[in-house]
Amino acid sequence: MRDFLDKIADTISKSKNRKELLRGFSKFFSELAPGSVFLIFLIHEETGELNLIYPKGFSPEFSWIRESVFSKELLKHKRIKIRDNYFTLFSLPIRVHSEEIGKVVFVDKKPRSYFSKKQKLLETLVKYLGLGIKSIDVEKSLRKKEEKIELLSEVSSTITSKRYLKEILDLIVVLTSQVLNSKICSITLLDEAKQELFIVATQSLSPLYRNKPNLKVGQSISGRVIKEKRPITVLDVTEEAGYMYPQIAKKEGIVSMLSVPMMVKERPIGVINLYTAYKHSFTQEEIATLSAVANQAAVAIENTNLATELLASKEALEARKMIERAKGVLMKRLKIGEEEAYRILQKKSMDLRKGMKEVAEAIILAEQVSSI
Repeated sequence: MRDFLDKIADTISKSKNRKELLRGFSKFFSELAPGSVFLIFLIHEETGELNLIYPKGFSPEFSWIRESVFSKELLKHKRIKIRDNYFTLFSLPIRVHSEEIGKVVFVDKKPRSYFSKKQKLLETLVKYLGLGIKSIDVEKSLRKKEEKIELLSEVSSTITSKRYLKEILDLIVVLTSQVLNSKICSITLLDEAKQELFIVATQSLSPLYRNKPNLKVGQSISGRVIKEKRPITVLDVTEEAGYMYPQIAKKEGIVSMLSVPMMVKERPIGVINLYTAYKHSFTQEEIATLSAVANQAAVAIENTNLATELLASKEALEARKMIERAKGVLMKRLKIGEEEAYRILQKKSMDLRKGMKEVAEAIILAEQVSSI
């Protein structure tokens, strides 16, 4: 027994992620209940539903288990008849500090007495599984906090660099999207004369999203954020009455939204929007992080005094010319279309965390060197 517990502890300490942890515990379950099918479910924090995390899916032979588990009819011991075969279903709750976070379900053709003899051992194993999952989740949470601190530090460094404003904003949306795990991040600025919001930066590759019409202040979610000067979250923009472009959202596969104002001395100058590809309830920590990014971006815009002429500035024009030249090089070299060339440029910009102008300059320089 002592050796067995040592092996469990060693597996927990060496597992860097859930996948490694589950792989290790699957061996222990197989040792204690040879021949049994076992499934590990975790309770989703937001929906409260049981989600299968191991194995990745139900085999055809045991697809009927899905109904038993998801209907919450699963008991500690249950004898069930499926197509003239009898199965024993036995489940144990995964708990951490008395809180149930999931279930381990065992399925076998053996009678229920088979599991009764091994229940204590299985309970111990499941208890350690819960501790292992919690340990990895805590470590993951700490890493996320470190990433958010690094994000704010990197945004701050970007703002104080000698980059052009358009380049700064492009980097901010790329960094923010990566750290906060969003599908789309965008910055819109306020045209005070027209009382409209227009997109100036986004890491989205979609022309459909990038070319969305301007929004009036007070219109849609972003317009409300400007008017009310406060963050707004939406669980599903496709079902939100106040969201202006639900069809675009459906085509782009975006669901939840976090929108925060960019403020300068109590005056809103724009909005940062964050979208996820799934339903997500944004935490106070996420809202605070994006608000901090928004404030830094607002300082950058105010300091450069280019908010109203950003799209027509000489720097932006030069950057666009450089990008056009780089696109031409890629189209010629790779024999691809203009849109594909632009996607390659933008992806490389995201991967390297460099502005598109810098990536374009590197491509042009490489082409010049290769032709010498």
